[in-house]
Amino acid sequence: MSNDIIISKKPSSIRNLFRDSQLICPTSGMAPGYVQTNLAILPKNYAFDFLLFCQRNPKPCPLIEVIEPGKYIPLQSAPDADIRFDVPKYRIYENGKLSKEVDNIADIWRDDLVTFLFGCSFSFEEALIDSGIKLSHIDNNRNVSMFITNIETIPAGIFSGPTVVSMRSIPRDKLVKTVQVTSRFPNVHGAPIHIGDPELIGISDITSPDFGDVNIINEGEVPVFWACGVTPQAVAMKSKPELMITHSPGHMFLTDIKNNEVAVI
Repeated sequence: MSNDIIISKKPSSIRNLFRDSQLICPTSGMAPGYVQTNLAILPKNYAFDFLLFCQRNPKPCPLIEVIEPGKYIPLQSAPDADIRFDVPKYRIYENGKLSKEVDNIADIWRDDLVTFLFGCSFSFEEALIDSGIKLSHIDNNRNVSMFITNIETIPAGIFSGPTVVSMRSIPRDKLVKTVQVTSRFPNVHGAPIHIGDPELIGISDITSPDFGDVNIINEGEVPVFWACGVTPQAVAMKSKPELMITHSPGHMFLTDIKNNEVAVI
């Protein structure tokens, strides 16, 4: 099956490929027209603190759905999905340390686990492309570059730490259009939080991302940075909860929600 055919499939069909471990790769560009989400799963005793953290930090953690303890079907966003299998790759953090990456979490699932799904900037990439803004990481079949910044989140309970951003190189003459387009999607990170000099937000080397792939900034392009749903992973490393299960950066959950359902007209 060609990559173009996979990308154009409906979310449920792609989720089935993830579920059967037939496809393990970043999801940028997949299922155009549908919302993709980040994932964070925590024991119930951390759930209120993390819910409050998301409410206080809506740019990196714009909530799409919260699933009740022990439940693994996202009834609001993809009612035929199983959150234990339908992400291409998961990360397991134990006491703040990344312990492993796996393609399903069935063997570590517990009845006290609460799942949080929050918007991903991959969702607005279709709107950028439709507006004539080329995205080099998609053209080059790469993951986006993601960086830990010096922008602190607002603490909540045990959770605190730095904001992670995703970076896309945008032609200088498309910057205003880029801000206008992405501002329409606050539930998937919305407008950029920084444009230009990466050192101002604590990024010393744009060619050395903390997560994802290196993406070259060509002449006439400017680095543009969006708050990123990998932020909880940086927060987990600092706050050290007993357990946090996340998506592997760039390997998102594909929902059945249409992008136009979360857009602000």
